[in-house]
Amino acid sequence: MAKKITGPEIERLIQLLGRMPGLGPRSARKAALALLKRRDALMIPLASALAEAAGKLKDCTICGNLDTVDPCSICRDPARDPNLIVVVEEIGDLWALERAGVVSARYHVLGGHLSPLDGVGPDQLNLDALLARVNDGLVSEVLLALNTTVEGQSTAHYVTGLLAPTGVAVSRLAQGVPMGGELDYLDEGTLAAAIKSRRRM
Repeated sequence: MAKKITGPEIERLIQLLGRMPGLGPRSARKAALALLKRRDALMIPLASALAEAAGKLKDCTICGNLDTVDPCSICRDPARDPNLIVVVEEIGDLWALERAGVVSARYHVLGGHLSPLDGVGPDQLNLDALLARVNDGLVSEVLLALNTTVEGQSTAHYVTGLLAPTGVAVSRLAQGVPMGGELDYLDEGTLAAAIKSRRRM
């Protein structure tokens, strides 16, 4: 058994950091050491920012985004197209689309994807709120911006079927060759999707 070389406070810090996605035990120790070495410049401001965020953040009751106001800033923005809802799996996906600045629409965060093996069914996703938003009569198109994983694809099929009775147009992100991509380096699934989604010039 490894001997503990730090106090319980530092051990707890390392354990909590180790729960972050992408941080294993070794990376957590390195991150903890960096914080401890730079207490005044990094650790104290970070602790303050974390405490402030924890106290002020709210889930948007309309779309599922995180913000300090409810409804969130995006849902409140009158410049957004109210006829288009972009459906994403997670808040990080919403942030990625916003960083790209390619769409000025409303969003809807499902909170995950269908995964029966992990016990995630339709009841665990934010689907009832999506259906209610579509049924209010303002929405004319729902864009499914879901991941191209098996789970993402099955979720897209399920949501498409769920929305079919509403008569709203359902679209998905184009799939295929990325900008600057070379065919020789692409996998077969990406190439197949690119051929299937081809369009006339």
